[in-house]
Amino acid sequence: MSKRKFTTEDKLQIIKEASEKGVKVTLEKYDVYPATYYAWRKKFSEMGEDGFRHGVTVKRLREIKSLEKENRSLKELVAEQQLQIKALKEARVKKS
Repeated sequence: MSKRKFTTEDKLQIIKEASEKGVKVTLEKYDVYPATYYAWRKKFSEMGEDGFRHGVTVKRLREIKSLEKENRSLKELVAEQQLQIKALKEARVKKS
């Protein structure tokens, strides 16, 4: 048995149909495993159609989320440092 390939449009149609007519009925109609469907739905909910178009794997998606979290933390750190630098400069000006 060969692996079936679903296009982005197929996946979107299946997700839409499952929400309208029910997951079980739709998956039986298209012969899709529930785990496959839920993985598609998660990718779509987190990344939209881009999740399908770029071949993003679950592992890569986790890595992206981790990097986004790290990026937010670094931005906060930079903002805090900028505030400290500004406060130190203001204190130096007041001393002079």
